[in-house]
Amino acid sequence: MNDEVIYLDNNATTRVAPEVLEAMLPFFCERYGNPSSIHRFGGSVAPEIEKARRHIAELLGAHYRDRDDCASEIIFTSCGSEGDNAAINAALAARPERRRIVSSAVEHPGVLSCLKNWERRGYEVVLLPVDGLGRLDLGVLERAVNENTALVSLMWANNETGTIFPVREACRIAHAAGALFHTDAVQAAGKEFIDVDELNVDYLSISGHKLHAPKGVGALFARRGIPFAPLIYGGHQERMRRGGTENVASCIGLGEACRIAGAALQDERRELARLRDKLEAGVLASVPEVHINGDKAHRLPNTSSISFKFIEGESILMYLDMHRICASSGSACTTGSLEPSHVLKAMGVPYSSAHGTIRFSLSKYNTDADVDRTVEVLPPIVARLREISPYWNGR
Repeated sequence: MNDEVIYLDNNATTRVAPEVLEAMLPFFCERYGNPSSIHRFGGSVAPEIEKARRHIAELLGAHYRDRDDCASEIIFTSCGSEGDNAAINAALAARPERRRIVSSAVEHPGVLSCLKNWERRGYEVVLLPVDGLGRLDLGVLERAVNENTALVSLMWANNETGTIFPVREACRIAHAAGALFHTDAVQAAGKEFIDVDELNVDYLSISGHKLHAPKGVGALFARRGIPFAPLIYGGHQERMRRGGTENVASCIGLGEACRIAGAALQDERRELARLRDKLEAGVLASVPEVHINGDKAHRLPNTSSISFKFIEGESILMYLDMHRICASSGSACTTGSLEPSHVLKAMGVPYSSAHGTIRFSLSKYNTDADVDRTVEVLPPIVARLREISPYWNGR
């Protein structure tokens, strides 16, 4: 058996890029000062954080005539879920007279759980449906947004299927009704071209560990001029928008990861799509009764959600793991759940397919050899599981 791990679970987390680690290392032991300190040893770290903030702003398309203030809208966070919560809370604080929130049924739990909390506090939460490809109907969105809507929060790209939402049009609909607009771009950052200035979004959240930065750091874009109520109160850090001493090394790592991603975005998107398409073609040619989930015309270049009918996805994953191939199941949104994922249920994927869904998500570190090996080992795994499935019956 090949001892080399084939990692195809990059929508869950990514490896830290060597260049990112190298940029971070000095700030653990050599330049460990607190950037808020008056002395030069600590104070010299502050410009490095601002440099990282500029790299994030550049990846997200936040540009200004005033170079000294080009990153003022970037707030460092601990993760994508914190960014989602901070954006939602800030938007509701900015529109206190409005009590309606519009989102979708396929959002990440970082958004859905936050919205449930606001619903318990008396807000009206509208979760829009999607079609069989995971697409949003803009007509349905337009009818859902009214004069009582404080916020529209829609993900840029779905973490399970990769389906991309029409963010530009959704933002326009929200603003036409006087509502604010937030997008969870955790899966899109570093894979899709983002221009917050052109799109005119009010809030956009990202997470470092999805684009080869470390876990425990993220960023929230909050448009200048919109009132912002902090989620975490404390000191004067982040221009009084998030209290707490900065996670310096990780902030710098995220900035470096964004710089690298922006420089190589076009080429990497093309290569990831090629590998994804090769993987799907190989599976479709060698395994019967399979289905690709999501909008194949508008999805992330690295993501493939494949349903293997009449078997359990978790069993496929265990066999893949024996071959040191890492992927994830689309049949459970939390470990140990026996229910199909909320995304696949919202899409109307049949029960017999939803439970046998595997998500393969690639990164720039994957190769043709990784794809070839996966396509080689999958067919006998599926055949073996179908032999013992009471639902297969030799179809």
